[in-house]
Amino acid sequence: MMALTHGFVALAAAVVVLPVLGDHVGTPLLLAAFVGGLAPDADLLASHRKSLHYPVGFSVLFFVLLGAVHLTASAPLVVLTVGVGAAALHAVSDVFGGSAEREPWNPVTENGVYNHVLGRWHRPRRYVRYSGAPEDFLVCLGFAAVAISSGSTSAAADTVLISLVAFAGVYSLCRKRLAAIGAGIGGLVPASLRAILPAVRVRETETDGTTIDIRFGR
Repeated sequence: MMALTHGFVALAAAVVVLPVLGDHVGTPLLLAAFVGGLAPDADLLASHRKSLHYPVGFSVLFFVLLGAVHLTASAPLVVLTVGVGAAALHAVSDVFGGSAEREPWNPVTENGVYNHVLGRWHRPRRYVRYSGAPEDFLVCLGFAAVAISSGSTSAAADTVLISLVAFAGVYSLCRKRLAAIGAGIGGLVPASLRAILPAVRVRETETDGTTIDIRFGR
């Protein structure tokens, strides 16, 4: 699933479930939910769905922090707990998506999300076939609507969120053609500039999944 889908799922969970925390609900908490939902996908530059995806580790840490919140009711601890919970939700829910590979609509691997405790990959269920699939955008749109219509976010924040939904829609429309679009844009770059622009390579292995390698200088 798209990182934005995970972000909106976590944000919707925050605005629906967490108002029971009363005064703790505010911009920092909602921001922690959204950023925590996005954060695991930063491992696109390492081993995707392995380096920063900890379905067990994040879940255990979340429940430990939740217990600490019941004891202390510390506002910063609540925000941290929400962020970790959002990251856990991301890592766990990725098993319902497609495989972690360059063209998951033509799957050749069974790499859903890596379980560091078991030392193996969980197979993808493919309810959402791939990041940017039509059903992925519908999930993103649905949870974004819940978050935006809740009244918990400011008008300025809603404008940003709507812009992100629009970006997700464009990404979904272009998803299968991104490589061709990138190659076409690269062909327009003067040869004198190509030597100083970063080169992007996608590497795939059965053990480490997909890694995006960015190198400067060719």
